[in-house]
Amino acid sequence: MHLARAIHFDESDMRVFASPARTGEWCLSGGFEFSDWTEADLTGKARQAFSNGWLGLETFGRVTFVAVTQVEPAEFDTLTDLLAQHFVTYYGAPSVDAARPVAAEELAQMAELCAGHAPNTLLTVARELTPSGVREAFRVIEPQAAELDLFAVHGALDDPHEH
Repeated sequence: MHLARAIHFDESDMRVFASPARTGEWCLSGGFEFSDWTEADLTGKARQAFSNGWLGLETFGRVTFVAVTQVEPAEFDTLTDLLAQHFVTYYGAPSVDAARPVAAEELAQMAELCAGHAPNTLLTVARELTPSGVREAFRVIEPQAAELDLFAVHGALDDPHEH
């Protein structure tokens, strides 16, 4: 089974999200956080989290890119418990036992999204508010087959505005 982990290519997530996810933590869409949001909620860093943030399952911070990778069944169970506890703590679920099926369903949806993709496939999410609620769209960026050194840039990159 596959899930996805947070990945950072630069420091931008540290600036654009109020609470950035940690590199390497397991993630899911986390669209449930926005289920009762309105346009009035979409300002500043909250708008950025809504627009394109995946939810980390350890920090419950947000990240722009996730990478598909193998997850072990024991890890999946631990993540289910973490998410169930999050539902109790932040969303008023009556108990971890009561929240566990909902948490398992959220993780199963993420596993379904990751299924069939090669390891290291990148995923992004884009959300918008519609009259019927939050709409999520996902983009898949296939891993590059070429060696990284093939992309090395040689020479100077001139700024065209300096000439």
